[in-house]
Amino acid sequence: MNAHTPLTKDTAEAAAHDVVQYVTVRIGPQLFGLPIALVHEVFVPESITRVPLAPGEIAGVLNLRGRIVTMVAMRRLLSLPDAEGAPMAVGIEHHGEAFGLIIDEVGEVLSLDAVRREANPANLDPRWAQVAAGVHRLSGDLMLILNVDLVLDRAGSAVARQDAGKRAEL
Repeated sequence: MNAHTPLTKDTAEAAAHDVVQYVTVRIGPQLFGLPIALVHEVFVPESITRVPLAPGEIAGVLNLRGRIVTMVAMRRLLSLPDAEGAPMAVGIEHHGEAFGLIIDEVGEVLSLDAVRREANPANLDPRWAQVAAGVHRLSGDLMLILNVDLVLDRAGSAVARQDAGKRAEL
């Protein structure tokens, strides 16, 4: 089904049975879900090379099986203090570029009905709302759907703000 498919009884029933799989991750206290189709791999980031003059949201780059991966520090992007302990990372590809989202922990894969997805609640913490594309209410938890486009736009905005500041200094 796409945006041009007319809504009929048959297409409504098909939509009601659409299931989306999410890889769950924690960033600070919050549970997020990434659509599994976006996740290329999960890994422990090692040997991250800091990029001089990069904003804090960009932890650096690393070589992952011969490919340069830009590492985005999700806690910094969300204005959370750095975590103690070994972080995990979720590898994604966006517009042909490889990125690693540094997160606190990886959970399980959940299969959830697409029709049960809700809009962001009005009282959602603004830090979370800036990167969430909706929510799923789970037993005892609220899973935010992580919008990778919004995350990388925010990380890119940090780079653009830093570049503009440097140009203004010249």
